[in-house]
Order: sequence, then structure tokens, then C-alpha cells
Amino acid sequence: MPPKSDSVEGIVLNYVNEQNRPLNTQNVADALQKYNLKKAGIQKALDSLSDSGQISFKEYGKQKIYIARQDQFDIPNAEELDQMKKANSELQEELQIKNKTIAEVDAEIRVLQSNLTLAEIRTKESKLRTEVKEMEEKLKILGEGTQLVNPEERNSVEETYLAKINQWRKRKRMFKELWDAITENSPKDLKELKEELGIEYDEDVGTSFQSFSELLANGKKRKIR
Repeated sequence: MPPKSDSVEGIVLNYVNEQNRPLNTQNVADALQKYNLKKAGIQKALDSLSDSGQISFKEYGKQKIYIARQDQFDIPNAEELDQMKKANSELQEELQIKNKTIAEVDAEIRVLQSNLTLAEIRTKESKLRTEVKEMEEKLKILGEGTQLVNPEERNSVEETYLAKINQWRKRKRMFKELWDAITENSPKDLKELKEELGIEYDEDVGTSFQSFSELLANGKKRKIR
């Protein structure tokens, strides 16, 4: 007579049948911790079930291995196995289609999230109008011939700017030499390695060294060394 489903033997029997694979006492005890069952009680239940023939067991030295009785399961024939394989293949194809659809929807969501809302558009419009007004006022002052920056301040700013540009160029060169040395014999894809290390080039953040370095050259025709 099978044990009650809510008894220790019933819980253990149900688990062994569900797993249908070789198990030792520790395997069962670990899996059934949610029932607050003691390992000794589980061992007793396993021995009782095996003694009554409800599960099978084999001894390997001092350890017993338990497994569900195989005669209780329907074993599919060759035709049924082929049908199962075909059904599995169809399910795999369906899963791939669904995953592709999910990826496309996720991409659409990201695009929508990147678009500005009406409130954000109005805020940006207001900010741009303010900036335009400020630039128009500056342009008006310049048109009247008013000097906004004295020569000493301008030279100081240009020298500081030039120093920063030279430092930027030096660091770019140092990084390139170091990066080339590190990745020379690396089998890993350099783009993947760069992303993994969190490295961003100037272009990745919308910055152009060339455009910054040409500012002084365009303004004063100064050669940057």
C-alpha cells in the first residue's frame, strides 16, 4: 500500500519518482529541506520504501544509491521517440522565433525610450531659446566693437588650452602604445575586450581630438606641437 502523500515516506517517494535518477540520502535530504525533514527520518523512509519494493536501491560499499522503479514508467518505442524528437525540434524552432520577436520588441522599446517626451521637448526648446537669446546679445555687443576679453586674459586662456591639448595628445599616444603592447598577441576580439574593460575612445563619447586641436589653429594659425 503506497504511503500517504503528506507523510515522510510519501514526500520521499514522490521526490524519488519525480527525479528518476540515482540518488543518495544526502541528495534527498538537501532537496527536501523545505519540508523541514531530518536526514535520519529521510534515511528511514528510503530504507522502508526499498524494503517494501516501492523503490530500488544498490549498495556501493557503505553507501546506498536509490532510484525509482522503472517498471512504473511507460517506455516509448522507436516511433514514439521519433515523434518526441520531431516535437522537440519544432518547439526549439518556435522558441527561436519567439526569442527573435522578443529581441525586436526590446529594440523598439529602447528606441521609444530614447525619444523625448512632449514635456522634455518643451523644456529643451525653452533652453535653446534662452541660449539663442544670450548669443544674440553677445553678437550685438561684438558688432558694436566692444572688447569682451583683454589680450592678457586671452593669451592666458590660449596657453592653458594649448597645454591641455598637448597633455591630451600625450596621453592618447601613451595609451595607444600601451594598448598595442597588451593586445599584440591577444586572441580575444579587441572590441569585446575594450567593452569588457570599460574603455571608451574619444569617438565613443562624441568627442574629436582633431576638432579641439584645430580651434587655436583656425583662430590664430598657431602650429600645435
